[in-house]
Amino acid sequence: MAKLKIKSGDTVKVIAGDHKGQEGKVKTVFIEKNKAIVEGVNMISKHEKPSAANPQGGIVKKEAPIHISNLSLLTKDGQTTRVGLKMDGDKKVRFSKKSNEVI
Repeated sequence: MAKLKIKSGDTVKVIAGDHKGQEGKVKTVFIEKNKAIVEGVNMISKHEKPSAANPQGGIVKKEAPIHISNLSLLTKDGQTTRVGLKMDGDKKVRFSKKSNEVI
């Protein structure tokens, strides 16, 4: 199982594909598929049957997964950065390769 450098809760920017330039917060990460769901990015229309939760049914807009390689982490000042891993004492931490600060 590969170690992904983007976690849920991170703010990311799409750097490639149809939604290039859009930003959002990561809701979910699918480690086995190398994909993530980002709020407000890669919206699709899904037809849903009527159910107890949604008695009307109809067309629902929702986010579709986007590949991790098309995402770049945003720093606190809004710049994109690559992510590295290093040991901080006996703990492994993520750090920004642009500013060298711990995320």
